Amino acid sequence: QVQLVESGGGLVQAGGSLRLSCASSGRAFSFYGMGWFRQAPGKEREFVAGISRLAMSTYYADSVKGRFTISRDNAKNTVYLQMNSLKLEDTATYYCARSDDLSGAPTSSWRYWGQGTQVTVSS
Repeated sequence: QVQLVESGGGLVQAGGSLRLSCASSGRAFSFYGMGWFRQAPGKEREFVAGISRLAMSTYYADSVKGRFTISRDNAKNTVYLQMNSLKLEDTATYYCARSDDLSGAPTSSWRYWGQGTQVTVSS
């Protein structure tokens, strides 16, 4: 069983930065793509960023391109989301997920999910 635990969320002013982390249990972390999703109140969960198993490929939603960076450390079984120039509309619960394949592409099937971490951007 894979467990994903997010951390690093919080309250930040618009224009500020946060770095989310997601620690994964299990030995097979480096075999799979990883991703970040978010869900704002009253909205559907949406893909934010994905990264392939060896970090050769990354994927971003248009709304975060140029502001967010996904990375991973396979030695630490951890994936990160660096969020810069945060906007009010980035307020959401952010979820880490592991894909069923190595790509981390938005079209992947996402089997395992963390519990989420809240990010609130204030004006």
